[in-house]
Amino acid sequence: MMKIIVEKNIPYIKGLLEPFGDVLYLPASAINNEAVCDADALFVRTRTSCNESLLKGSKVKFIATATIGTDHIDLDYCRRSGIAVFNAPGCNAPAVAQYVFSVIAHTVGMDIKGKTLGVVGVGNVGKIIARWGDLLGMKVLRCDPPRQRAEGCDFFDLKTIAKEADIITFHTPLNMVGDDKTYHLADKAFLESLGKCELLINSSRGEVVDNLALTEAIKEGKMKYSAVDCWENEPDISRELLGLVDIATPHIAGYSAEGKSRATAMALEAFEKHFGVSVDGKPVVLAPAAGADVTGMQQIADSYNPFVDTENLRKAPENFEALRNNYDLRKEVM
Repeated sequence: MMKIIVEKNIPYIKGLLEPFGDVLYLPASAINNEAVCDADALFVRTRTSCNESLLKGSKVKFIATATIGTDHIDLDYCRRSGIAVFNAPGCNAPAVAQYVFSVIAHTVGMDIKGKTLGVVGVGNVGKIIARWGDLLGMKVLRCDPPRQRAEGCDFFDLKTIAKEADIITFHTPLNMVGDDKTYHLADKAFLESLGKCELLINSSRGEVVDNLALTEAIKEGKMKYSAVDCWENEPDISRELLGLVDIATPHIAGYSAEGKSRATAMALEAFEKHFGVSVDGKPVVLAPAAGADVTGMQQIADSYNPFVDTENLRKAPENFEALRNNYDLRKEVM
């Protein structure tokens, strides 16, 4: 029988893995080297750093993260150690799109036809946001250097986004080094170069936007509105920035019931394929393709009010992690 460790805040999974071994549900803070030393499989989220410090000397050969990103996993170490890693790409894309356009509706307003939307990072999430922008009559500027190199046309560089976009939203992975480094992609120079930015949104990774530079840019009036869902140094976020941004949420942009269901289902499907088993009762995967039926900004605005989450975070920023872990999952726009 296997030993399986599951980060306890992953929804829709409890009771499904017990037929295959001993299952231990732990908070991320308790998933350490001692806990995983005799484990065969891990199910985690972004709060569990899967690196040599955690995994060295363990039996772990399978990691499924119920998230779109893998920047909390040392992929090189896992590769060298023969540990298979699986994520859930695109699982929360419609939820993030819902968040972004709700933020737009509740700040810039409902009348966005003809405005220029800059989408930085056009992967699973960015593609849906760009499509919603097209459907709602916006001029959409897509920025994605890896895709631009592969596909050529129809992409714009970051300088053009800064100069021309009324609304800028970031949806890149976090790359610390390399040609496509995204760490502090929105740095002091970028923020100082903003031409006519009404709203800047970060719901990708906290370190994609230099939070200190953003603080100064807001003070200098470089943008009319700002929204931060992903912060540097979570959960100990900047109280100064928290007080300056218009929308402040505890890393929950992708927290829809459907998105979480998809993520868990994709993690369980990876487990099935890797171990050659069948998991009974796993969530039904709803294809992450919401958006085709979006009819207008009122529909989106009515589906989610980001000021509620902003008020809750401002009241108790020290409860960032609890607000995130105990979040009341919302329904997506359908």
